Amino acid sequence: MAPRGSLFIVSGPSGSGKSTVAAAVLSSLPGLVFSVSYTTRPPRGSERDGVEYHFVGPEEFQRLIAAGELLEWAVVYGNYYGTSGPAVESALAKGMDVLLDVDVQGAQAVRERRPEAVSVFIVPPSFDTLRERLERRALDKHYVIEQRLRIVGEEVRQYRNYDYLIINDELAAAVGELEAVIKATRCRMSVRLAEAMSVIASFGGVDDEDS
Repeated sequence: MAPRGSLFIVSGPSGSGKSTVAAAVLSSLPGLVFSVSYTTRPPRGSERDGVEYHFVGPEEFQRLIAAGELLEWAVVYGNYYGTSGPAVESALAKGMDVLLDVDVQGAQAVRERRPEAVSVFIVPPSFDTLRERLERRALDKHYVIEQRLRIVGEEVRQYRNYDYLIINDELAAAVGELEAVIKATRCRMSVRLAEAMSVIASFGGVDDEDS
């Protein structure tokens, strides 16, 4: 029976590069799956339904809330975002590690309901860099960018609530740091306990808990 998977929260302000970092790690680490969130906002750029997000209408989102199917949900910049609780639980039970890419509100809600989750906060190296990234990606209207920048100061102050902090100045380095967090978590005693007992048994002994 496979050990239960671990839950990872990746969060940070819009424009921090968290989604890019997360995507790179998902493609490089086996045994790690992405939790596709629900949202009522329209797709941006090349986003595809069921890949980056499940794009649904407000009525469907309200149905998910009423049915208790969301691990967390929040209203961000006028749109609803939420994480499927059953989908996350199913993957964890199969021994898969699950990565959530959520905003700071969603991260707080998940930490409250799943305190064992490992949380990682990703920030750009400076406010000016963040502004430049938001303007360069050209996914939002100017007034939306200004709205995001006005509240980003409050978001970045949440960094103390996370287990790990990654400053995304250079993409490859940030990807390597997130990979390191996940690999280290996989080596925790609580995760490896069943394997450890099997190894000890192969030596013909028992560990101290059984003696």
